[in-house]
Amino acid sequence: MSDRIDLLGCPFDSITEDETIELVFEWKDARERRSHHIITVNVAILMMARDDAKLASAIERADLVVVDGKPLVWTSRWLGAPVPEKVSGVDLMRRLLEAGNERGLSVFLLGTTQERLDALERVIRAKYPNVTIAGARNGYFKVPDYAEVTKQIRDAKADLLLVGMPAPFKEIWCEEQREALATPAILGVGGAFDVMAGFVPRAPRLMQEAGLEWAWRLAMEPKKLWKRYLVTNSAFLALLGRTLAARRFALRRR
Repeated sequence: MSDRIDLLGCPFDSITEDETIELVFEWKDARERRSHHIITVNVAILMMARDDAKLASAIERADLVVVDGKPLVWTSRWLGAPVPEKVSGVDLMRRLLEAGNERGLSVFLLGTTQERLDALERVIRAKYPNVTIAGARNGYFKVPDYAEVTKQIRDAKADLLLVGMPAPFKEIWCEEQREALATPAILGVGGAFDVMAGFVPRAPRLMQEAGLEWAWRLAMEPKKLWKRYLVTNSAFLALLGRTLAARRFALRRR
């Protein structure tokens, strides 16, 4: 298991994408069928957790918390607790499907609209024919449906539950339902369903490496994401600035 660090008050595991994939397959092949929850945290989710006790608790209790985004990788280096690389939800989902196509894997897909979910199933069956889709359900359900949704996932007996729903709902719901789901690996992937199904284009590689994937997504869906990115990014920069200033001040006093 990886070392857990604290970054701006949020716990993270210092782990690579390859190591994360191997953990998922270890959990899949374990004799005891126990749920494990992976949470990918980007700048927006880190800032949400500062004001949302349920989200913060879900992150704290997760089996694995990975850095989703270059800005947090850079921040970890500036603060002296470096993580090896970003492990984004969309990339991790794709890599797990690729590995599952070679090694065997069954998945349950939860999230997005029915139209996009159907398209995603077609893509997975075409690109990853050895991956079994044990079940699928769109993301439009309410509190009275929770028990039925959880039972549907549990009965499917998938190795991996992929949840393509927004934060903080997916993190909190998955943690609250974790034991009842009885799924070896539970991974929230946000908008990855829509990207893989071909409805939302992924940012160019140069923008991803420059830490500007958020700007690409903002340009694609400005009405939906302007507050999330512009407001939370500003708050994050202010928090980072205060933290760096406090560290410099403490070093000078030594």
